[in-house]
Amino acid sequence: MSPQETRAVLAIALMAAYADGQKVDAERDEVRRVAEALGMSADALNLPALYQDVLLKRINVEHAAAVLGSLESRQLAFELAVGVCNADGLRNESETRFLADLGLALGLSAPDMAEPAAIADALATTPLPAAATGQVVASTPVDGAELDKMILNCSILNGALELLPQSMASMAIIPLQMRMVYRIGKAHGVELDSGQIKYLLATAGVGLTGQYLEDIGRKLIGGLFGQVAGKTAGGLARGATGIAFSFATTYALGKVASHYYAGGRTMNTQMLKDTFASIVQEARGLQERYQPQIEQQARSIDVNRIVQMVREA
Repeated sequence: MSPQETRAVLAIALMAAYADGQKVDAERDEVRRVAEALGMSADALNLPALYQDVLLKRINVEHAAAVLGSLESRQLAFELAVGVCNADGLRNESETRFLADLGLALGLSAPDMAEPAAIADALATTPLPAAATGQVVASTPVDGAELDKMILNCSILNGALELLPQSMASMAIIPLQMRMVYRIGKAHGVELDSGQIKYLLATAGVGLTGQYLEDIGRKLIGGLFGQVAGKTAGGLARGATGIAFSFATTYALGKVASHYYAGGRTMNTQMLKDTFASIVQEARGLQERYQPQIEQQARSIDVNRIVQMVREA
């Protein structure tokens, strides 16, 4: 895609982030952080200015859609908007209306809109492995080595998903992180529901919508979506632009969850944030060591089984 098309797709993704009608300061700050972070490596796109254009409504869906000339780029823009709307859970009524208007502006058919929406809904509503109560339950002694292995494997898998051009691969990262945290809590005798897991992620500084926006932004800027528009494999990401992001985030999240539940949930908000930030830096160093495993994992993923893969995690 051209820089103009990339900018239009990102504009649509940003508009999707605000489509829920909840213009809370935390969400604005998270989107601003993503735009500025991506702008550091993509000055030509002037993403901080794009954020302001979207926030102040100087650009709308119709303007952005008009820039996208090919069916593939329009389909990709819609798929990514669906992923943004579902990143923090099943979309609400405002988000559903936004997607309907977006599909109309993009000139998409009903089947073109239905397939990505169904996949995103299935991922957003995938139940946790067992009925969650939020209560402390009996547990066997924690096997720290086994938990560490599980965290590393999940980090490698999410790093591999970063390498795939299909938008549904990006949609699977957050559900996999949530299931990882669930398993860590259960190993320490605490059975969690999705709300409790989202609270831990937010407290540690993992914004769900922001994480997804940064993921797709890196893929767009890195050119991974350029040729395939999320529909066919087309090989791994040239330059592996996104591995350090999702590998490190998943690894740090797993380690923080282990510390938190092993310590009886006594870490305060600042401790959680500081620990997460510190481990992210450590994990970025580990990424290079595990890059061959990440790439090998990416080659073995069947994107047609993404939903089933999440359910089995």
